[in-house]
Amino acid sequence: MRRDTPTPDAVFARRLKQARLRSGLTQEQLGIHAGIDEFSASARVNQYEKGKHTPAIQMSQHLARALLVPTGFLYEEDDLLASLLAIAGRLSKDKKKALLATAEILSQS
Repeated sequence: MRRDTPTPDAVFARRLKQARLRSGLTQEQLGIHAGIDEFSASARVNQYEKGKHTPAIQMSQHLARALLVPTGFLYEEDDLLASLLAIAGRLSKDKKKALLATAEILSQS
């Protein structure tokens, strides 16, 4: 049976690695910033990026904070929507409101 849609674990693994590489952090640095013990940080992040293990939501939140992306970015399978989430996550509250207003206008046309 062929799968056209990636599994949630595969999406998480790909997004985590994508965000980590963009941030310039090593696996060990990311793990430590996310609160993982320094002696297992690299190995755990490596297992997350390979899709062998998926962290609990609380650890996903810590990883996302360390990477300066919304947690939803790590789970979004659509590349364009993931990019929008990453960009929106860096905006101030006022700019997020402006983006939302623009998106609502665009969705009606």
